[in-house]
Amino acid sequence: MRGGVDFRRRRVLAGALGAALLPKFGLAQGQRDGGKNREIYLSQGGDRDKRILEGAGKEGQVVVYTSLNLKDSVPITEAVERKYGVKVSLWRASSEKVLQRAVTEARAGRFTPDILETNGPEMEALYREQLLEEFFSPHFKELPPAAFPKHRHYVADRFNFFTIAYNTHLVKADEVPNSYEDLLHPRFVGKVGIEAGDVDWFGAMVKAMGEKKGLAFFRKLAEAKPQIRTGHTLMAELVASGEIPLVAAIYNHPVERLALMGAPVRWKGLNPTFGRPNAIGVAKRAPHPYAALLFSDFMLSPEGQTLIKERNRVPSSLAVDTRLNKFPFQMIDPGITLDEADRWEKLWSELFLKGQKVQKEAD
Repeated sequence: MRGGVDFRRRRVLAGALGAALLPKFGLAQGQRDGGKNREIYLSQGGDRDKRILEGAGKEGQVVVYTSLNLKDSVPITEAVERKYGVKVSLWRASSEKVLQRAVTEARAGRFTPDILETNGPEMEALYREQLLEEFFSPHFKELPPAAFPKHRHYVADRFNFFTIAYNTHLVKADEVPNSYEDLLHPRFVGKVGIEAGDVDWFGAMVKAMGEKKGLAFFRKLAEAKPQIRTGHTLMAELVASGEIPLVAAIYNHPVERLALMGAPVRWKGLNPTFGRPNAIGVAKRAPHPYAALLFSDFMLSPEGQTLIKERNRVPSSLAVDTRLNKFPFQMIDPGITLDEADRWEKLWSELFLKGQKVQKEAD
């Protein structure tokens, strides 16, 4: 990444990722520094857990950079401290700031974090910057294939799924869409909500439909005068209040939380249902590699995944029962965000934002 990169814009980051990686230290130095950690991360065998626990105990702490908000991340870190006696140092910020800090520190020769846990595109950027290392966990067998990128240098520990949502008082049972094309019915003109920053979902949908058909669909949706808002939690609340009868794409977990509280709102997965992974990875040059592996094991374990579920999030593990992931789904290709952002943002802005700049939802 070259100097002067604007980390506030993922699409600017994407153009910089083709530059030489870690120029101050060089690839060979990075391989030499990370080699010992790699052996630890990929270790298996009958005494693996014992060796990791003993090593983490000697290290005494683990440093975690995450975008998971504090009300959800702190209970997890407290559980790790109680269970293993390892101090968790937590730094929480937006996904883009997590990426910015990790890369900036590495460029200065400071390798502080042991764990990086944030949105899929930022994790992919960290992988491209060679700041992550492949690792093994016995809990991988409990995860769906969609949790793993091909290179396996991070793994999804939670998902954000794009489903529709509707107000049960305003949308009759026999009117609930069964396909995306149903959103174009004349009865929904002016009544469908769209989150203003869902560019990656848009790109994934167009590709899945076939570009000609996909763009034609979204042009018709734009002609139906959708209501544009920023924030998936806000959108869920607006549907529950009746201000917006129906939303074309929204995270299902905030809708489920409102429904469990008695709000007249429901969600439904249509085909295809896309998700954004939020993933965990171990730092290639982690100061505390044993503790990093211990923490990642916990996050992916049924115990850690249950804590994620209890925080009204969607766990990635199939060992934890939740209706929030019981449907066919696929992940949005992070390349849409990192490599193709200019094109999709321009199309999205022209269709739904009257040419205005796309504003990303805060994490």
